[in-house]
Amino acid sequence: MISLRPIVAALVGALALAAVLPAQITAAGGGLPERYPGQPYVLTRTGAKPLSTSKTIPYWHGEFTDPTNGVTYGYNMVGADPATETATVIPVDIIPLNLTFDSAPGYALNGSDVVARTLASPIFQNNDYSATSAVSGAADAIGRIPVVAGGPLSAGNTNVQYLDAIMRSQFNRVGTGYHVILQPTVLPAVPVNIPTDQGLLLRNPVGVLWGLQADPRAFDGVLAKLHLDPTHLWILLTDNVFLGSPIGVCCATGFHATGLVAGRGGAQGSAQGDQPLPTWIYSAYVRPGTYNPVFRPFWSDINTLSHEIAEWADDPFINNYVNPWAVSEAPEYGCTNVLEIGDPVFHLAFALPGNSYDAGPMADGYWHPEDEVFLPWMARQAPNTTSQLTQQPSAFGGRYSFMGDLNPYPDFHRPAPGC
Repeated sequence: MISLRPIVAALVGALALAAVLPAQITAAGGGLPERYPGQPYVLTRTGAKPLSTSKTIPYWHGEFTDPTNGVTYGYNMVGADPATETATVIPVDIIPLNLTFDSAPGYALNGSDVVARTLASPIFQNNDYSATSAVSGAADAIGRIPVVAGGPLSAGNTNVQYLDAIMRSQFNRVGTGYHVILQPTVLPAVPVNIPTDQGLLLRNPVGVLWGLQADPRAFDGVLAKLHLDPTHLWILLTDNVFLGSPIGVCCATGFHATGLVAGRGGAQGSAQGDQPLPTWIYSAYVRPGTYNPVFRPFWSDINTLSHEIAEWADDPFINNYVNPWAVSEAPEYGCTNVLEIGDPVFHLAFALPGNSYDAGPMADGYWHPEDEVFLPWMARQAPNTTSQLTQQPSAFGGRYSFMGDLNPYPDFHRPAPGC
């Protein structure tokens, strides 16, 4: 079982607490409490061990030996072994969650309202990743993150989905027949009402509505009733509704999980015989302006979903372990031994054009997918002979994150630092 990082453990514990408004939240127009969401987070869930007979998504197994400790680690990843240079198509079931809140009668945040833009995003549509116009830069001493000019990103990585681009670059298979392709189907929206003691609707200082819910029925109950195919990826999609409690840590914008739900997204531990072993994601589509752009300029639209999709692909059963790592750029994660490729760079992203769906003064016409570290970073491979080369020649050879030279931090231009 994977131990939750301390700050997330506090959040998970808060899911059982009543959503009582703290004194610093004041009533705004329309009677809604007003505030920005707190520090954004993503959750890490417990994992499950697949068997060769498990009914689950296609995956392959590999291993590496970490040169810093001599230990050999095994891992499972979605799709086919990149060395085979074959394509894998993964069916995806999107389940919109239409949430209402007893705390705010007459309001709703409907996942069905963001389905079209999610389908039109780089998660499911092919794009050109050879260059980007802008990226998030290095944070300053008080956490402000600038938007800086981009440049060459992933040469030759064109006409592919976001995950496909990540995986092809990670294993230096750009231009080959290797692909991991997501094929979405949208299922009927599921209505979920959040009682007052489990969540509330809020408005931030610039007028953007967002929800906070601590009710596990918003995913456990839904999945238990739908009887979905475990060979598909399942996505529970919300419109700006996050996980957490106002009296605890806020806000988790999503997580990926594995196994049959057993209370608050836990897993069954292992699959026996031909037992189903589903993998699934809970993610908010984040509306522009939800977070203060001074501190989180690119934390919007499909940023959270891109994080969860990439982590699901590299660690679908959440049981890939590595030599523990820690980076000052992501202190929230402490010292961790989980192969979760979005966690070290969760506040870094790049811009892709084509978002004509989000409107208003905070929208910029772009999608904002996340950067991801690569397996060789976790494996301490030096030189990196696995991944796509960096944009400019490097003594390490391959890049350690998808953004490569555009990543502003030295920690991601070399193997992972230890704890």
